[in-house]
Amino acid sequence: MAITQSLATSFKVQLLQGTQNFSSNTFKIALYTSSATLDSTTTVYTTSNEVTGTGYTAGGNTLTVSTTPTSSGTTAFISFTNTSWTTATFTARGAMIYNATNSNACVAVFDFGADKTVVGGTFTITFPAADASNAIIRIA
Repeated sequence: MAITQSLATSFKVQLLQGTQNFSSNTFKIALYTSSATLDSTTTVYTTSNEVTGTGYTAGGNTLTVSTTPTSSGTTAFISFTNTSWTTATFTARGAMIYNATNSNACVAVFDFGADKTVVGGTFTITFPAADASNAIIRIA
């Protein structure tokens, strides 16, 4: 079992079909344990091996778009506002961004590189700079 960081292949197809809308759809981020199997072939949000623990609710947090779809040079990108779970106690190995409006379609999977544990504190996902080189979702 492993989490392999990538954009979901189904997300790329949905972009071409026009079914992913970052201006009006609701996007969420769910956290997963090291037992999860998530990669480019993941098509929808799943509760299998999702984090459980104090301060975490199945389905994760709703994301706020911080940078609407834009481009720089030949790269299009979008980003989100950082998100946190407070008074939390759990361990996460990775995350999935998914479109709750579009049948919970998987957008991207992220591997934290190691287990990240919080005990009675705040677990924060800090998104990288919203630019063509660093934004969390980039299409070059």
